[in-house]
Amino acid sequence: MRKLSILSVFMMLFGSVFLSVSAQTVDVGIKPNFVGGEVMSVAANKIILQTKDGAIEAVLSAKTEYKKIPPDNPNLKAAIDSNLSEVGAGDKVLITGVVSADKKTIPAKTVYLLTKSDIAQKQVKETEKWQTRGISGRVTAVNPQTKEITVSVRGVMGEKATVVNLKGDTKFRRYAPDSVNFSESLKSSFGEIQTGDMIRAVGEKNADASTLSAEEIVTGAFQTVGGTVTAIDSAKNEITINNIQTKKAVTILIGKNSVLKQFPAEMAQRMAQFQTMQAGGVQPEQSGAVRPPRGNQPAPPARPQGETPNQMNQGRGQGGMRGAGGGNIDDMLERFPNITVESLKIGDMIAVSSSKTADQERITAIKLLSGVEPFLKTQQASGQTGGRRSQDTGFSIPGLEGGSLP
Repeated sequence: MRKLSILSVFMMLFGSVFLSVSAQTVDVGIKPNFVGGEVMSVAANKIILQTKDGAIEAVLSAKTEYKKIPPDNPNLKAAIDSNLSEVGAGDKVLITGVVSADKKTIPAKTVYLLTKSDIAQKQVKETEKWQTRGISGRVTAVNPQTKEITVSVRGVMGEKATVVNLKGDTKFRRYAPDSVNFSESLKSSFGEIQTGDMIRAVGEKNADASTLSAEEIVTGAFQTVGGTVTAIDSAKNEITINNIQTKKAVTILIGKNSVLKQFPAEMAQRMAQFQTMQAGGVQPEQSGAVRPPRGNQPAPPARPQGETPNQMNQGRGQGGMRGAGGGNIDDMLERFPNITVESLKIGDMIAVSSSKTADQERITAIKLLSGVEPFLKTQQASGQTGGRRSQDTGFSIPGLEGGSLP
């Protein structure tokens, strides 16, 4: 019974590492017969381990056994013999033994090890898988009879529909409220997917990426709200805006996990112009010519003969906008300048992504972008704020619609 319990906790601790490319694990903390967490330091006779319940010292002896977990098969039965020399700071470990009454020490019986380098290699493989074999977009239709999901995938060339089909063993997950971290996502099902959801799916795509047979799907219900800042309470980490859609006040709470970024002015202007052209049915590269780069930016690759703009865009990974350096818009967002609540001013125009909630007058920011005036003003001028997309999902601001990759 005890072995079964340890196995369950083991899968929670190490299995969750591979649920997320950020390697944010489920910290099992300090239990009577085992501890789990991250290695802080290693000595000849002890390992200092940091857990959610605090630090604990694992006392090593000649009888302590070491088992290394293969990154591609996090299972106790697959563990191979290891030794103390392979344990280092940053590694994830589960240590069995009897914890002392004061929860300060544990005589280590067995140390199950997942090294930091193995985690990093696994992360790279997982990220590449989702970038090369996945799509990201907005759910536009769900067919319960055929178990098909129609997804609008947005790229520089415009939007393209992809029909996602299910396999017999398709895995479903759903982002937790107020979070776009895959590591915090919850097990889900086809029945939870709704029109308007943000979706990521990975699987086998056909040649033009019009269909995808999904192996894994993660979805979430998000909204984007934009407006002019009318009040700032730095002490409470709250910002009030006048919602340009509803003309009502919205209080935005900035939480510890909220991401605040500044959209570079020139980039925002160019992308807003692209959106205006696309809204009018004009494709920036419809003729097949490639737009010349600005400044010292590298020119984008030429489109292969016979390949449509949408096909070219789909071949670039997740289906999101591509940025400098070969990344998509989510990668670009990471490189945007960080800002703080204090750096905002009354009159600034900002946009915020949040979970959809019943209370539309108070939301918690997942991502906040300043410098988005070109998008909001362009969409106001084109009448998009009254359109179907605006009503269902909020504004289309690059960088606000994505969730973290598995």
